[in-house]
Amino acid sequence: AGPGPARESVARLSASLVRPRHFEDNVLLDDERGTLVGLGRTLPLWGTEGKTALTFKGPRNDREGVRSRPEVEVELAAEDADALEAILRGAGFRPVFRYQKYRETYRLGEVEIVVDETPIGTFLEIEGPPSQIHATASALGMGPRDYVTESYAALFFASGGKGDMVFPP
Repeated sequence: AGPGPARESVARLSASLVRPRHFEDNVLLDDERGTLVGLGRTLPLWGTEGKTALTFKGPRNDREGVRSRPEVEVELAAEDADALEAILRGAGFRPVFRYQKYRETYRLGEVEIVVDETPIGTFLEIEGPPSQIHATASALGMGPRDYVTESYAALFFASGGKGDMVFPP
């Protein structure tokens, strides 16, 4: 229903706040042929308060009713972002989609719960072992029928979005 109700739901679980609300700006990179997307992989370069990260996300592997994919991430100081982008452009990668969000991160036992506020709505993301994801979702009053397993890009375009998914200036 929105960020307030999402936070209240997480607070009822007594989850610990790991990182308060912060802004993230994400750019998905691919080559001219769309090779990564065609193989079900993504390469987001993202930045937030003082840090930049590059993440490789491997092919999607749904199991036990949840979406799973291997991830490898490297973090850099924010001042290194331009150099990294120049390296990636030199290697043939270019921006193909930009999306923004405000995120806050919580920890509850074996799972990480994030509240993402995006231009297309508020989402709770639960990461951890599938059994713990289901248990946490249940404690939040949700079940598999409520799960959204599509990417923000897919949701944005399915909702009629054009261009990039960014907040209005």
